[in-house]
Amino acid sequence: MFISFEGIDKSGKTTQIKLLVSFLLSKNCSLVATQEPGGTASGKKIKKIILGDSEVDSFTELFLYLADRAQHVKEVIKPSLRKGKVVISDRYADASVAYQGDGRGLGFDFVNQLNLKVTRGIQPDITFLLDLEPEKAICRGKKADRIEKEKLFFHKKVREGYLKIAKSNPNRVKLIKADASFEKIHAMIKDIICQELSL
Repeated sequence: MFISFEGIDKSGKTTQIKLLVSFLLSKNCSLVATQEPGGTASGKKIKKIILGDSEVDSFTELFLYLADRAQHVKEVIKPSLRKGKVVISDRYADASVAYQGDGRGLGFDFVNQLNLKVTRGIQPDITFLLDLEPEKAICRGKKADRIEKEKLFFHKKVREGYLKIAKSNPNRVKLIKADASFEKIHAMIKDIICQELSL
């Protein structure tokens, strides 16, 4: 099974991934926890460029994410799924659709088509979209990287992109309000996973 976590920055993805990993390990599940960008050795180098302080063109940003994803699929995701492992990724293809497609205005369909190529058609079985208003996300800690430092309008566009993705993929994307307590969110995620994996 392939599980991805999506949402705007500061929506609580990292916390929920850690909780889910801990739960699945307690159930003796064989799993791989990974991330985008930076899930491979070359991806870590790409991540430094994407999230650094240097000015990056929108198309450059998109193609750097796609390069990271192509390597991620080849080195981590595809081999792990073949071995029957549960793969949990902090961001995947939907992130580019939301951030570059909507946030940067490069086009929803355009980014989707490129994603199909670099992912070799591999899609998550379940995507947990932690939905949070950008105004609330701003209050959750300091802005650490170049994309987190973008203006509120940008993050609103990204959220709109994510909600569009959820509407277009109701079976795959599980929309979860991220302003609830982390315990309540974890309980909701755990219930869904238990049903899917018959735990």
